[in-house]
Amino acid sequence: MMVHLNDSLGFRGFGALVLHLTVLPLLLAKTAGQHQVVCPSQPIVATVGDDIILPCHLRPAKNVSDMTVEWARPDLNPRFVHVWRDGVELESKKHPSYKGRTSVSIDKLKHGDISLMLSRVTLSDGGQYKCFIPGLGHSFIQLEVGAVSPPFIVSINITSRRVMLDCKSAGWYPEPEVLWLDGEGKLLSAGPTETVRGPDDLYTVSSRVTVEKRHSNSFTCRVQQRNINQTRETTTHISADDSEVSTDVRVHWIAAAVFSVFVIVVLLTVHIVVAIHKQS
Repeated sequence: MMVHLNDSLGFRGFGALVLHLTVLPLLLAKTAGQHQVVCPSQPIVATVGDDIILPCHLRPAKNVSDMTVEWARPDLNPRFVHVWRDGVELESKKHPSYKGRTSVSIDKLKHGDISLMLSRVTLSDGGQYKCFIPGLGHSFIQLEVGAVSPPFIVSINITSRRVMLDCKSAGWYPEPEVLWLDGEGKLLSAGPTETVRGPDDLYTVSSRVTVEKRHSNSFTCRVQQRNINQTRETTTHISADDSEVSTDVRVHWIAAAVFSVFVIVVLLTVHIVVAIHKQS
């Protein structure tokens, strides 16, 4: 059966219906998608104990202070890190490890800034976070957490001209690398780095290098972790005079040992003589 629209009114009505069915959904889709939740694509880097901000905002800006804003970690159960709904925070919804450590700014929410403030960062806070506003969209942001610790150097004499430097640093995450540098900043050839991972997932690293004693020579042990952009270093000064001091110390110890043996021999001799005299 074929329908003929001969009159102009019927044609106009049909055209309006087609326009309504095709254009209106496009307008609705455009209206629904005009706002976008935006978070940085680059990871946020923090160290244990830091207070940080996970930045995220609505584009274009819109007052969301009376709306629902959810921050979550998909790998957690419960997954919520922070829930803002109808002007208040729903503390009972969040994961226990985040209680008392997250917040959003009411003033910033009024301008579309939905950034999450996280205090006293721990290693377990590292991961992917999802920021979500129902009806407006969502976005993801990655948090990288590291731990750092200053190194220290212990020097061990080998000969009067050479010394072994032992550098150790405990409490790193992720695993760092150890470099040795001379007084001019040039890399030194050192032995392999020894690495131990503790039950707390923190790494302890140590490295040794043998150097010659020279006048006012300095050596630096540098521990660095590129992923979290953290470096710690310490410098020690070794001079030729150290050998003389070390030699003097050894001489004194030898003299003291010889003197002690001499005293013991004398005391034993006296004791034997007295015993023989009593027997006679």
